[in-house]
Order: sequence, then C-alpha cells, then structure tokens
Amino acid sequence: MPAITLPDGSVRAFDGPVTGTTVAAAIGPGLAKAALAMAVDGKVVDLATPIEQDATLRFITRRDPEALELIRHDTAHVLAEAVQELFPGTQVTIGPAIENGFYYDFARNEPFKPEDFAAIEAKMREIVARNAPFERRVVSREEATALFRAKGEAYKVELIEGLPADQEISLYSQGDWLDLCRGPHMRGTGDVGTAFKLTKVAGAYWRGDHRNAMLSRIYGTAWRDQKELDAYLTQVEEAEKRDHRRIGREMGLFHLQEEAVGSIFWHPKGWRLYTVLQDYMRRRLEAAEYQEVRTPQLVDRKLWEASGHWDKYREHMFLATVDDESEKDRLLALKPMNCPCHVQIFNHGLRSYRELPLRMAEFGACHRYEPSGALHGIMRVRAFTQDDAHIFCTEDQVAAETARFVDLLASVYRDLGFDSFRVKFSDRPAQRAGSEESWDKAEAGLKEACRLAGVEYELNPGEGAFYGPKLEFVLRDAIGRDWQCGTLQVDYVLPDRLDAEYVAEDSSRKRPVMLHRAILGSFERFLGILIEQHAGRFPLWLAPVQVVIATIVDDAVPFAEQAAEALRKAGIRVALDARNEKINRKVPDHIEQRVPVLAVVGRREAEEGSLVLRRLPGREQETLPLADAVARLVAEAMPPDLRVAENPVSAA
Repeated sequence: MPAITLPDGSVRAFDGPVTGTTVAAAIGPGLAKAALAMAVDGKVVDLATPIEQDATLRFITRRDPEALELIRHDTAHVLAEAVQELFPGTQVTIGPAIENGFYYDFARNEPFKPEDFAAIEAKMREIVARNAPFERRVVSREEATALFRAKGEAYKVELIEGLPADQEISLYSQGDWLDLCRGPHMRGTGDVGTAFKLTKVAGAYWRGDHRNAMLSRIYGTAWRDQKELDAYLTQVEEAEKRDHRRIGREMGLFHLQEEAVGSIFWHPKGWRLYTVLQDYMRRRLEAAEYQEVRTPQLVDRKLWEASGHWDKYREHMFLATVDDESEKDRLLALKPMNCPCHVQIFNHGLRSYRELPLRMAEFGACHRYEPSGALHGIMRVRAFTQDDAHIFCTEDQVAAETARFVDLLASVYRDLGFDSFRVKFSDRPAQRAGSEESWDKAEAGLKEACRLAGVEYELNPGEGAFYGPKLEFVLRDAIGRDWQCGTLQVDYVLPDRLDAEYVAEDSSRKRPVMLHRAILGSFERFLGILIEQHAGRFPLWLAPVQVVIATIVDDAVPFAEQAAEALRKAGIRVALDARNEKINRKVPDHIEQRVPVLAVVGRREAEEGSLVLRRLPGREQETLPLADAVARLVAEAMPPDLRVAENPVSAA
C-alpha cells in the first residue's frame, strides 16, 4: 500500500502498486493532461512505471526544466522512425539528446544530404500526429539480440553484446517501430509537438573510432513550442553572422592550417588586438599587486607525477623524449598548465607569513592535445595562453582574496562589454586527490568566502578540479549565449604534494593555501568570444585599427600623411588609404573591415588642415581641425582602466 508524497507535502495512499498516470488522474484532469513524465525519489521515469512502495513523486510538465531533454530524446526516436520509413535498409545506431537538440547516427551506403530534410521533417510530423504511445518492455539479452539480428540491425546487436552482463535490457516501441533504449520517454509521439527542425548532416565514426565505419549523422533542434524554436533559430542566424572564424577571415586577423593543427597564425591586425588585450590585463594585474613570472615550456615528467597531473592529464600532454648524456631517453612534457611551475618559484627560498598573500601571475603558453574533431576556430585549440595566476595565502586570507578577485574580475568584464555574470560552485568530483578532511575544509572555506564577498552561486555538483572545489564565472553575450570563462579554485592538495611551506608567525612551518584563478581563461578563446560579442566592431580602445584616413583627391595625400603621423605619435593605431578610388568605394571597404572611425580628407580639408570624422558604420560626421581631432580621438581611445576618474580600479 504505497504512500505517495507530493511536492506540496500532501500524501496520497493507494491500495497497491500504482503508475504515475493513475496518480495524476486521481489528483485531477488538468494534471493528467499536462503530465509528461515523473520524478520518483528524484529519478525521472515514464508515467507508466509502477510505484510499489512509499515514494516522493513530482510530475514533469512541458514547462519543467527536464521537459526539454525528454522532448529532444523522443524527437530523436521520431527522426529514426521517419528515416527508416523513407529510406528502407538504413540501419539505426544511437541518437541522444544534446544541448539545444539531438542527433541520430545512421548506417547507409549513401550519406544524407540537407536536401533530404524536407521529406524527413514531413514524415516526422506524420508520426507525431499518429500519437503512438511509447511502450517499454524488458527483454532478455538473447531475445533482444535475435530481434535486432532478424531486422538486419548489426549495430544494435553490437551494442547489446557490449552491455554489462547485469544490465537490464529495455526496448521502447512507438506503434510498429521499436528501438533499444534505457528511457525515459514521454507518453507518446504526440507529446513531441512540432517545434523541431533538422539543422545539418555530418560524418561520424561508429563509436568515435576512426578505424570503424563512417556513419551519417543528422542533427536537429527541438523545443517546447514554436516561439522557443523561432527564438533559437534567430539566435543561430545571428551567431552565424558573428562567427569569429568568418569575421577573423574578413578582417585579416588570423588563420589556421593543417600544418599546425590547433595552433593559430596571428596576422598583424590580429596580433595587435591580442597585445592590446594583454597590455590591458597586465596593467590591471600590476594595479592589483600581482607579480608577473615566466616558467619553462618543457618540464620533466617527474614534476607532473609529483603534482598528480600525470595520472589525470597524461593523455592530453604533448611529450618530447631527449637523449640526455646524464640520463638516456629523458621524458619531458610541454606544460598543459602553469600551477606546478608556480609552486617551484614559491619553493625557491624560505618564505615568511609576512610575504602572504603572494599573487603570482603568468601569461603562460600551454599545450593540450585535443582531438581534431573537438577543435573550433580559436575557441578550442591545442596551443593557448592562459591569463593565469596563483595566490599563495593562509587559510584566514582565503575570504578576503576571494572578494578581492571577484571585484577585479567584475571590473574587467565590465570594461570588456559584459555587465553581468553567473557563478557556479563546483564541488568534489568522484575522482580526486587529497583527504576528505582537506576537501571539507576547502569547500567550507570557499562557501564562507562567497558569503563574505556577497557572491551568489548555483551548485554544479561533482564538477570541481581533482585537487579542489572551484567557482566558475559564466558570461552571457549579446545574443544570449553563455560562456564559462573565469575560475577560482581552492587547493590544499598541490602545496602538500609539492612540499610548499612558509614560516608562520610562531616560527612553525605551515602549508599555504593555493588559489588558482583566471579571468579570461585563455586569450585565444576570450578573443573569439569578444569578436562574436562585438561582431568585430570593437570599442575604439580595443580595435586593431582605430582610424583610417581616406583621401578623396591626390592633392590631399601630403596632408593625409601628416595627419596620420600626428595620430600615430599620439598613440592612435592609424592606417592611410590613399588609393586612387572614389570615396564611395572606400567607405564600404572600411565598413566591412569594421574600422571604428574614418577620417576623410579632400582638397578643402587639406587646405584648412582639418579632418572629417565619421563613425562607421553610421553616416553622421563632423569636421574638426587636426589638433582637435587628435585630442578627441585620443580621449575616446583611452583604455577604460586608464580613465581613472570614470572607472577606478577596484581593490578589496
């Protein structure tokens, strides 16, 4: 006689085992109509799942967060049925829900093409309209294998044979079509709705192994209703316009090529953008009392073994074997992170508590092996530079240093065009180093630091670093996408493993607490985010070329050269366009290049010693004497951290 406890605390008792469908109907017809699935003791299951003992129960409707994953999972099944109806002989493999949508991998001699989408989507709508119920049944391994072998589904047979011996095997049918699936599912195909769209096709190796067969993958997106779908498609369209790879190519900022996979060839304008950002960050760090250091690229494996990174990151390290006279076949690794090297600097000499907190920063070049399929422009690369820093402090200083860091991070983000951010608190992962006592202390200390700093956070269970809990700072860009950039990690483990210590006030030796922190994350990824945030139209202080002086007539060239030199001496990044082209041809070129200011010089301006300033892509313009124009542009191009009166550097 199970007692069902509902979210409002009320309890419903039933005479025997009961399904979610029965409980919803007992509560009321509105809930019976709206419920798609249920969470029993926190686990999401089908409404038809029997509840045989006392349990807490929460129904999932279309508005609940879990609904989207259910909708996308079910849409993948509808896609697979549609494909097999339209293209007999196609084998199905796997089709999970993913962020913003779903995909399904198919085995077929001829890959799918986008031109196939219209017919597939039409068939999917037919299947949704049938509203065939999703029905689950558990079968033996032998029955499942025989069933799929008879259907010619070799990939499903391989999946079944690879399942653990003690794993329950379940099948879901929707009418006459069925699939191997753990579930859960909604009530029927009608619950999918029609707010879905197929988006692209791609090749995918079976089980991600290049030695296996190439499959044809169809991606799609699915949402609760048409309004959500339209909003997402608009965001995708805007994201394509802002794609940093396209803008980088159009502006001549960088390129990538096969001879250096995952590494960036920065062109002059792109490197200027990079160094402007780096110079800004260096000034902010100096003002916040960080000490900049530089550590080696190649480090003996012994250090990585001592730090614990060898076991955790070995597969992501680039290795170099050298034939050393003193030690044959010495194994070195290109550093994937800076932290163990910073501890070596801390350990060089005896440290006193009077030196703490010691804030050690490095624009550290790092290398990590990423599979080629995971690389994405300059946002996911193998060679990158972290805006990395480590704060060595006492336990009593953790809260103050956290508050100080959050103030600095918030100020930097504002300067770069991001007015707000979210914070996630990631606690201990399943695989971790250090004692439970050290983890308890680190997590409690970081939570207390957040409280004292006024930082509100959402929990991100199990996602901490292997050596300590962390805060993750998530930015939202101009079109509503989230980017996890900054981090702060509290580490009791690494100082202990690498024997870091300081002399305390009572002359005893103690371990420092190590705060790992980054604001941008990596320069490369953050520059990709900035390019897309501003669609390449950077604020004047960041723009790689701030002003272009464009001549209208050849007679104006000498004065244009004089004006360019005056701006250059004043610190403005300026280019001269003296091409023998009409101004109506030059303006579109510089709009496409995302130049913030166009200074036009004709015969009259040359005679009067003036510039016509036009802020692109707008049409409004003003004429100023050269000296006034230089002063105006210098003031406008001042980096925000140097506008002391308007935006002082915050320090806790």
